Amino acid sequence: MEGLYHQTNKQVHEVQSHMGRLETSDKQSVHLVENEIQARIDNIFSNLERLEILSSKEPPSKRQNAKLRVDQLKYDVQHLQTALRNFQHRRYVREQQERQREELLARTFTTNDSDTTIPIDETLQFNESLQNAHRGMDDLIGSGTNILQGLRDQRVTLKGTHKKILDVANMLGLSNTVMRLIEKRAFQDKYFMIGGMILTCVIMFLVVQYLT
Repeated sequence: MEGLYHQTNKQVHEVQSHMGRLETSDKQSVHLVENEIQARIDNIFSNLERLEILSSKEPPSKRQNAKLRVDQLKYDVQHLQTALRNFQHRRYVREQQERQREELLARTFTTNDSDTTIPIDETLQFNESLQNAHRGMDDLIGSGTNILQGLRDQRVTLKGTHKKILDVANMLGLSNTVMRLIEKRAFQDKYFMIGGMILTCVIMFLVVQYLT
């Protein structure tokens, strides 16, 4: 598992360095860079599936730590996937706006042209749709960020719970000893009570016999 973990961790850092190429790539090569980054991210997700299986087979003393390391890698690659999709969405909106502007500037009109009106309503509607899609993506990214933060909070909670379980396990030895002592004392008290009852009955019998 260690070899695959270090290999996957290295791939995550490589993707992080490649993300900087997106902003500096031209229009002709940006698609190639996006496809290359996506392929690397898909490979990392594949490795994470194998790591989850391997971490579940680790010895109990190492299993929790192994799962935490895998969860951290998963968080990092999900963050990279979200950043890539966010960049692709911004690029798509920018290209659509540039295409509309070029089409509008390329149009020619004549005084007798029956189609001299510019479809302002359609353009505004299209831009509004793009803005709605952009807001939807922002909401999706925000939800994903909240989910990832929740996973990190759960990880911290699990670590605290794990520590408490270990503390309870260490106390069980003392608790079992105390319970055995209590059971032994209760067993002795039972015989003392029976003996006292018998002794009382004998004394009462002798007193009755003496008085009569």
